[in-house]
Amino acid sequence: MIDIEKCRITHYPDAVLAKRAQPVEKIDDNIRQLVEKMTDIMLKNKGIGLAAPQAGVPLRLFIISLDATSQNVRAYINPTVTPTSDEFDSVEEGCLSVPGIYTKIRRYKKCKVAATDLNGNEFTEEADGLYARCLQHESDHIDGITIADRMPSTAKIAHRKQLKRLTENYEKNKESKN
Repeated sequence: MIDIEKCRITHYPDAVLAKRAQPVEKIDDNIRQLVEKMTDIMLKNKGIGLAAPQAGVPLRLFIISLDATSQNVRAYINPTVTPTSDEFDSVEEGCLSVPGIYTKIRRYKKCKVAATDLNGNEFTEEADGLYARCLQHESDHIDGITIADRMPSTAKIAHRKQLKRLTENYEKNKESKN
């Protein structure tokens, strides 16, 4: 049972962000409440996607709303994202779990997603542009990968102060909880 009240945005380098998430075993009211809470967190932080690990829950689940509205939030349960083109592009990305850092991340231009929705229905979609990028970004999260892991070494050097600050804040918050 997920304690929805404890769900908060998790920041780099929190351990939940670095581990492969577990499959969702059963779509029930607790999962639906988690999706509602994740929607609140995502919209409050002005995001267009959020993975369960970013809310502190190690499950293979993410949500996307490309226009950042609650009406268009869609849940992707146990998703599989696969590239459907050999073409890449490098576009600047940000991440709610790595605040203050925007860096170019190389992603496939097109991909396909197969997932289950909140009603237990399986679906498959082709994606390109921002949608493809968002699917790949959120899929990375459930595989334990953040943009801090994906950024080229030049970007790591350019953002080293912010990454260090995030690490220091994480350590300080961890100590205050103990």
